[in-house]
Amino acid sequence: MKHVLIAAVAAIALAACNQQTAPAPEAPRAEVTPDAANIVAAVADTRRPQADRDRDAMRRPAEMLAFAQIEPGDRVGEIFPGGGYFTRLFAVAVGDEGRVYATIRPDGVAGEYETPVIAVAAEYPNAVMARTPYDALAYPEPLDVIFTAQNYHDMALTAYALGDRAAMNRTAFAALKPGGYYIVIDHSAVAGSPIETNAETTTHRIDEATVRAEIEAAGFVFDGESDVLRNPADTRTTNVFDPAIRGRTDQFVLRFRRPE
Repeated sequence: MKHVLIAAVAAIALAACNQQTAPAPEAPRAEVTPDAANIVAAVADTRRPQADRDRDAMRRPAEMLAFAQIEPGDRVGEIFPGGGYFTRLFAVAVGDEGRVYATIRPDGVAGEYETPVIAVAAEYPNAVMARTPYDALAYPEPLDVIFTAQNYHDMALTAYALGDRAAMNRTAFAALKPGGYYIVIDHSAVAGSPIETNAETTTHRIDEATVRAEIEAAGFVFDGESDVLRNPADTRTTNVFDPAIRGRTDQFVLRFRRPE
């Protein structure tokens, strides 16, 4: 009986020890807001060209970075960085300990704005060029956020030969850390519109329901949307480069999360 009691006491003591040393569950990531210090600093960065600042009222950078949950130290992959508008913002918002991968396919042409992004990378040491196929995304480290603005629709244009959208979404999933975010901003097409594939006749729009279905098919969970770039006055039928609507299109902003 004595040995049984000793064993029972030892088991209780061991259980208590395990309870004391068990690591506490990790706290959920706090929601980032547009007035976060890193985002305010990014928008106020004096290195930003005046042309970028002139577009802020339409592109709402503080709200976009907050919606993307950009925090200091983050690793961000930016697909189709264009002239570097968001690249500059990300570079400041993630800070010196963070990294921004401006992503252009290996055979990218001038139309994908390689030269401006190289200039941005020279000015912001934590922004680097990532040469990788869009449908085989690969980065040197796991990412916290993958972001693309006003370009998802271009993947469908046959003449552009940018690659397969489904494969892009799958490799974006693989490139993210568990819990990481995939942000897609694009020009809204009329609901139910077929995907445009002809570069000569496209309006450069896409139905957001199509985008959501494709990205969820890759394993992502829909995590929210923002309406700050909405414009109900846009008919969604005009080419986005038409001066009558350019810069003021109705745009959807979607956030997806890789499950933990």
